[in-house]
Amino acid sequence: MNDTAAFIEAIKRHDRGLRILAYRLLRDRVAMDDVMQEAYLKAFRGHSGFRGEAQSGTWLYRIVYNACLDRLRSERRSREVSLESLIGSALEPAVGAAADWVVRKGDLAAALATLPPDQRAAVLLVDAMGFSYADAAEVVGARPGTIGSRLNHAHSVLCNLLAEGRDHEGS
Repeated sequence: MNDTAAFIEAIKRHDRGLRILAYRLLRDRVAMDDVMQEAYLKAFRGHSGFRGEAQSGTWLYRIVYNACLDRLRSERRSREVSLESLIGSALEPAVGAAADWVVRKGDLAAALATLPPDQRAAVLLVDAMGFSYADAAEVVGARPGTIGSRLNHAHSVLCNLLAEGRDHEGS
């Protein structure tokens, strides 16, 4: 298999997860499409220089993650998170100790929207997509311990926000 065919195969294999990550970080389909186009073009231009130090999947996730951060920096505004296109309820385990609760998607979406992009990315990569700490760290350019720290903080925030929501329901 030549380099171009291998590149196309890697894109096919990871496209869905890359799009989920981009959408969750950007919270806008049009922005996601723009970023994906930019990221895939950048990846295609750079695939011949890919040194194989990382798996092709984590390399692609890193490119998409960085493109999303660039887009967020340039926009400097936040929008509401929607979970409509997320497959099933893949993010529900992200609430850690609150996983035993029945959590409405809207509540989880609102809680996720409060997290900064680096913590939201950690939750998405590890909890929703099943990345190891090492692979998630490679994607976001951090150490595995940093991913653990981000997840710990994010889980705490999510649990607190979801608990507050449940307390208000009972009132």
